[in-house]
Amino acid sequence: MSQIQARQRLYRRSRQSLVHGFDPVLTAVVGLLLFIGTLLVWAATRDWYTRNGLDGQYYLKRHIINIMIGLVLAYAVTVIDYRLLRAYTPFLWGAGVLGLVIVLLPGLGSEVNGAKAWIALPGGFQIQPAELAKIAIIIGMSMILSERSHDSDGPTSSDVLQALAVAAIPVLLIIIQPDMGTVLIISAAVVTIIAVSGAPARWVVGLLLLAVLGGFVAVKAGVISEYQVNRLQTFVDPNADTQGAGYQLRQARITVGSGGLLGTGLFNGPQTSGRFVPEQQTDFIFTVAGEQLGFLGSGAILILYLILLMRGFSIARRTNDPFGRLVCTGVIAWFAFQIFENIGMTLGLMPMTGVPLPFISYGGSSMFATLIGIGLLQNVHARLRG
Repeated sequence: MSQIQARQRLYRRSRQSLVHGFDPVLTAVVGLLLFIGTLLVWAATRDWYTRNGLDGQYYLKRHIINIMIGLVLAYAVTVIDYRLLRAYTPFLWGAGVLGLVIVLLPGLGSEVNGAKAWIALPGGFQIQPAELAKIAIIIGMSMILSERSHDSDGPTSSDVLQALAVAAIPVLLIIIQPDMGTVLIISAAVVTIIAVSGAPARWVVGLLLLAVLGGFVAVKAGVISEYQVNRLQTFVDPNADTQGAGYQLRQARITVGSGGLLGTGLFNGPQTSGRFVPEQQTDFIFTVAGEQLGFLGSGAILILYLILLMRGFSIARRTNDPFGRLVCTGVIAWFAFQIFENIGMTLGLMPMTGVPLPFISYGGSSMFATLIGIGLLQNVHARLRG
């Protein structure tokens, strides 16, 4: 067979894998979560906007647009063999760092709740570079830790230090914003990637101790804004900051608990309709599920998340490529910790850090990033036999 024929055959196999190689269970679960999220965002905003003479479908329309853009980005990620991403990793990482720098420049970044983390775009849209930086960090670390230019089965100390440097620069820029919720999520992914890479256990233990010490120093040094300190105090003492974070936490618990077993019914929640929970379509979207879908509906959402995480780990386990395994592991660790943090803060089990619920909360940057993460998982799955 000639070289040209071999390339043509490889191209046809690649195209076929994109059509038939996606994980059907993962695809179905993500589709269901996106559908449920769309209904919950609409339920969280429709009544209040309509009562005030505004467009009751405002957030619904924008949420659907975000999903459509995210799906296009997710598919675009699957077109190129993920193993070729190694060549583009420096550019992806550089773009992520550039976005984090731009958001800190005077006149370019927008400040919300004490964090200068958004860049305003035409049409009233905003983009949060820290969300997309998660992808750059995961790919960058996976590339370094998967290279094997030595006889050892695991990365050397030099490899680990290089990988940590790849993560440290974006993380420091995010701390300056400050956005401690995103820093915690990235830190969880970083520690997981290093642990799975085969690096000595002392690196994992050291990073965990460093994270605890860094958090203490950040609070004492005033790096964390007063707004975020109040949220941490509310976690320790729910009666603190009764007009701010404490009020938000109490209302969130009341809203979730009012749903009972079966819920009040979609679009029928009095707590949601009265807008008692601030930021309900974003950070506290799970309160809408708790009130209107009840314990059973909320439990179904948790089961869908569990299936998603299990499928992601299955893909990571079955691939023979170290780079693909680490990318999948980083994405799943990111999803798992963000899900746990969001639902945990809604129930008062975790400090309030302002992170959205993946695939469900309203928010363009978060939706784009999480769907790109799904695109990476599907990319690895489609080429398991390649």
